[in-house]
Amino acid sequence: MQYYLAIDIGASSGRHIVSHVEDGKMILEEVYRFDNNLETRYGHLCWNVKELFANILAGIRKCKELGKIPVSVGIDTWGVDFVLLDKDNNALGETVAYRDARTVGMDAVLDEYISESELYSITGIQKQLYNTIYQLLAIKQDNPDLLQKAESILFMPEYFNFLLTGIKKHEYTFATTSGLVNARNKSWDTDLIRRIGLPERLFADGLNPAGTAVGSFSEKIREEVGFDSVVVLPATHDTGSAFMAVPANDADAVYMSSGTWTLLGVEIDEPITSELSREQNFTNEGGYEYRYRFLKNVMGLWMVQSIRRNIDKKFSFAELEQMAKEVKDFPSVIDVNDFSFFAPESMIEAVKEYCRKTSQTVPETIGEVMQCVYSSLSKSYAAFIRELSKITGKPFTSINIVGGGSKDVYLNALTARETGLPVYAGPTEGTALGNIIAQMLIAGEYPDLQSARAAIKTSFPVVIFEP
Repeated sequence: MQYYLAIDIGASSGRHIVSHVEDGKMILEEVYRFDNNLETRYGHLCWNVKELFANILAGIRKCKELGKIPVSVGIDTWGVDFVLLDKDNNALGETVAYRDARTVGMDAVLDEYISESELYSITGIQKQLYNTIYQLLAIKQDNPDLLQKAESILFMPEYFNFLLTGIKKHEYTFATTSGLVNARNKSWDTDLIRRIGLPERLFADGLNPAGTAVGSFSEKIREEVGFDSVVVLPATHDTGSAFMAVPANDADAVYMSSGTWTLLGVEIDEPITSELSREQNFTNEGGYEYRYRFLKNVMGLWMVQSIRRNIDKKFSFAELEQMAKEVKDFPSVIDVNDFSFFAPESMIEAVKEYCRKTSQTVPETIGEVMQCVYSSLSKSYAAFIRELSKITGKPFTSINIVGGGSKDVYLNALTARETGLPVYAGPTEGTALGNIIAQMLIAGEYPDLQSARAAIKTSFPVVIFEP
């Protein structure tokens, strides 16, 4: 029996999931879980990379303890963030997180080099101030010595792969989130990089497609974990992996990866870089086998997670959901993508303040705050699906949700009601499952993605919510 290990690290937690195929069905087992928390260092929100890698190793050692040694290992993470390395491969500075405020105003700086319209026509990537391109411009402006010392750049999963193997490899799906990849030729856009004054040496290595082997564990790692394995590149951007796990091959279905962020969209064969698409802020992220994930970023369950942290996790997610249902007629609606909800000190106060500013009823109880968020999320999904249909010219007949949000029964029911479309919710571990699928395709467990998706459909339960 062959085991495969997916290490799926999100913006709030990580997990190690081991999988194998038994009687034609995929079996998943979570063997290790850990928190991923932002820390404030030198005035910036940062990731604790050393702690993250320590947890990566701890989870790999757990596989050894359980006697389930994987033939391959794949790592996926959230997008855009990176580590700069010097000539000796030492990390430079802190690993600043995308929610940090250092990129505020960097859109005006970028406009001096290239217009938003031209940039979108090249990359097809939505304007988000946390994109790598803005982060690098912030370093160029505020800490140019770092860029002068940097010999290479590795995105988060690539850096962890390097620590495991000693080998540097860039992966295509993740690189597209940077805003530095040409949407049509699927490689670094060197003209753009040169134009905005970033060091070209950082992008000297080409992009590898998902499904590429990186290499075996280094001798040091083999000694630490007690075995050897091959590290491979799944779709290292978590949304790329999540979309792979949608158990549908229906061109008329909307795909939704629901977690800290909600990524809502479709798979297409060619990028859409029209002015209408740019104005509506849709993005063309790279997908498996060079498909495009044409989608919209929505704030998602970050808001729910933040509210729960604001009350010191006094109530479970299920209890918060029940509180919302008890005040289901609460009328106020917020723009969930408003910047005030991106990284507020208090999400509860941010929701209340938005309602005050927009002359709506201000929620007073936790239940009313939750109902406001749930209702607003479902209404935003409906609005974005209408935009998606207009831009693509497709009428959509269903919504397929994967990820942790597929368990949120109340939100899924509201989404079905607001969109008028049936919602197919599951599997829950969508991102890790997509990661594993890429590994299984390399190993020949399935002949192609379509076959793997068919196996997912028979391996995991899917709950249907009718409109």
